[in-house]
Amino acid sequence: MEQPNNHPARTVAVIGAGPVGLAAAAHLVKRGITPIVLEKGDGPAAAVRAWGQVRLFSPWKFNIDSAAHELLDRAGWSEPEPDEHPTGNELAENYLSPLATLPGIKEHIRYQAEVVAVTRQGIDKTRTLGREGTPYLIRARINGGYEDVVADAVIDASGTWDHANPLGTGGLAVPGEETIDAHLAGPLPDVTGTDRERFAGKHTLVVGAGHSAANTILALVELADDSPSTKISWAIRSSSARKVYGGGDDDALPERGRLGSRLKEAVASGKVTLHKEFRIESFQRKDDRLQVEATGGGKPIALTVDWIAAATGFRPGLDMLREIRLDLDPVVEAPARLGEFIDPNFHSCGTVPPHGERELAHPDANFYLAGMKSYGRAPTFLLATGYEQVRSIVAALAGDREAADRVELQLPETGVCSTDAADEAAGDDDGCGTSCDVAPPSRGLATGVIHGREGDEQSESPEAEKSRDSCCS
Repeated sequence: MEQPNNHPARTVAVIGAGPVGLAAAAHLVKRGITPIVLEKGDGPAAAVRAWGQVRLFSPWKFNIDSAAHELLDRAGWSEPEPDEHPTGNELAENYLSPLATLPGIKEHIRYQAEVVAVTRQGIDKTRTLGREGTPYLIRARINGGYEDVVADAVIDASGTWDHANPLGTGGLAVPGEETIDAHLAGPLPDVTGTDRERFAGKHTLVVGAGHSAANTILALVELADDSPSTKISWAIRSSSARKVYGGGDDDALPERGRLGSRLKEAVASGKVTLHKEFRIESFQRKDDRLQVEATGGGKPIALTVDWIAAATGFRPGLDMLREIRLDLDPVVEAPARLGEFIDPNFHSCGTVPPHGERELAHPDANFYLAGMKSYGRAPTFLLATGYEQVRSIVAALAGDREAADRVELQLPETGVCSTDAADEAAGDDDGCGTSCDVAPPSRGLATGVIHGREGDEQSESPEAEKSRDSCCS
């Protein structure tokens, strides 16, 4: 693997102005390094705002990066009540937006700048001679044209929100899935808010078995109380929903426990129709509605719906990194040294050890995946873990090896999670990935806040399901 440059980086391109990207910018500013933040949206935390109505499991005190906190305090910031639980919108408005407007950060953010490619300046992936020490070129689509940005290093914290997993099995889309966009509601629609009129009196099929699905279902139940003709179907690939229901009153995180208990009650009362072992085979248009042809428990099922909320998780967008020499785990598409610790076939979200720059390094020196994207297809990411990642990465880029190797992640043993999350990366999990986040003390593990997109990919593997049973029961 190529060794890091001997000289500290002077400029670092940060892709994404979400929680982890802005934390990276804060750490860079603190170290006297110039950040160049490229954000696809028209403002900070665009992905967080997309699920802004969802309330986090974790209180404010676990949602704020240390360097960001320090910079905000210097600017006279009014810190939110530490023990209150923010919504995604509150996280954006009361923390991320003020952070993005700080001097030293504000002037270095480019909005509506969609990164389409990253490479070494003038050198493609196949060339080795002269590669070390050559700066990076980041090409972005801005204002209808293209602009190239040059930097000494790159931190890709662009997340996975724009790369949802398909509705089909085996990682593939259902035949014809690309033609049903008019019926897709997104993973976390604002059912009782801005999207209310779209869902009132309609039939919605929610696909997924994580907290994204649970939040959408419960919002639909609330809507149905006011609009009784609203119909709710819920589809999961596993044979049981008990892991989604969680530990109820015994859950270490009360908000998470209540979420599962309310969901279980909604199914038991008949307000929600649960379809287990659900496999979508095809779609048929029926006037202005959609007929979903599927099997459930091996038997044919036909549902005529108005909307499908596909809470099936996410995967990393790697096309823009085609010219970068990456070392990725073949299973979860995360940095190889991290992959073995986050593979949901063998680990719950509570068994991932704190990690930093060394685990996130790639053959191309000074290039890093951070935040949700660093977890690839693994189902659940902890926001505080992302903060620790960028702290370590920036320390290494500044030439402070001791700080880069030091573990500074300190959180309660029980960990903390967001109620949803847009299950900000990942798959379609039927269990641990979204509901099991207690850190086994024997691992010396620290866990933290799930970033706004926790994985919801439903398990297709009996072995994986058995593994999740053992860690979540």
